[in-house]
Amino acid sequence: MSAVIEAHALTKRAGRATLLDGVGLTVTAGEMVAIIGPNGAGKSTLLRLLSGDLRPSAGEVRLTGRNIRSFIPRELAARRAMLSQHINVTFPFTVEDIVLMGAGDRSPRDARRLVDAALHEVGLEHFRDRQLPTLSGGEQQRTHFARVLVQLACGEAEHGPGLLLLDEPTSSLDLRHQIDLVEAARRRAAGGTAVIAILHDLNLAIRFADRLVVLNSGRLAADGPRTEIVTRETIRDIFEIDAVVHQADDGVPYVLPQSMSAAAPGI
Repeated sequence: MSAVIEAHALTKRAGRATLLDGVGLTVTAGEMVAIIGPNGAGKSTLLRLLSGDLRPSAGEVRLTGRNIRSFIPRELAARRAMLSQHINVTFPFTVEDIVLMGAGDRSPRDARRLVDAALHEVGLEHFRDRQLPTLSGGEQQRTHFARVLVQLACGEAEHGPGLLLLDEPTSSLDLRHQIDLVEAARRRAAGGTAVIAILHDLNLAIRFADRLVVLNSGRLAADGPRTEIVTRETIRDIFEIDAVVHQADDGVPYVLPQSMSAAAPGI
């Protein structure tokens, strides 16, 4: 499969702090990758660099073979869609208003069809006329996910499979809607979209991602299939906890945390 997004020796500095240090990554069409790691590891910084929202201090990001800095905003929006971690909307937009924003300047007929489909997929058809600030945090998160799905659909209709970036997309969701969202992302990957998601729930990441990318202290600590990455030693080294790794009946590993590691500094 062809590479959709490539990062070469990405480094990001903020003053004297190095947030990301020489990270390389390639994600191909149809691949679903989960970025995992402890707080402060550089996960959101990496995703913002991959999206083109941040400019690297060193290194390069290439989207479909082209330097991401060369895209004008309209071109970039047609080739990658990103659900950010924190989105604050205080104006009284309705759910439908927000989701419709993902359609850009599409014809009203096409936009309506895409909005209806996205609202159905996230289970908010009956909330379309509600003002966004009146909804729960999880309902707002699902609204923004629907907007991103509409944006992705519009871009892929013109340019073929694109890139979907998700920064902690399940943080406000209950268990059912966490599964629904990640399964929706997997459906996009099955259709050829490259999907990169930051997921703090390790078992959720393991269950739904083809590949795990592990960051620690701004550096790439591991990158590979979940069966190779998820080991007791890796969990201890990266998250500083003891855990037991088991395998489900289908061979997919899962993690049962046990205790804080005695090797962890300050514990």
